[in-house]
Amino acid sequence: MPLIPPEALPHFENMIYLPMLITILERDRNLFEKGPFKLKGPYVKLVNQASNFVRIELKDTTIYLRRHNMKVIRGKTDDTFTEYVFMHGGYEEHRRYLNVRLRNRTEELLGVYFAMAE
Repeated sequence: MPLIPPEALPHFENMIYLPMLITILERDRNLFEKGPFKLKGPYVKLVNQASNFVRIELKDTTIYLRRHNMKVIRGKTDDTFTEYVFMHGGYEEHRRYLNVRLRNRTEELLGVYFAMAE
């Protein structure tokens, strides 16, 4: 039996990806607002709507983790991997994610949230 229940894994991973998405969306919004775009409004609106969806999901995830006494801690990072520690029920599970996988999944999720915002 795994130490971390399988149904908890998506919530743990949300705590990895959703904060990254918020950071990216905030940077993008700043670029659109300050950039040389003639019509900034539609871009900023799309980024804001996507950001709102991400924030709602992050809030729900945070509540879930708190209720189930779960925590995610970012561990060591190098050029290839980033380690995360998933804590649940007194157990710790160390997982290493390829940085390329983190980037690709974040980009994939960005597309999902932009589609929701349309």
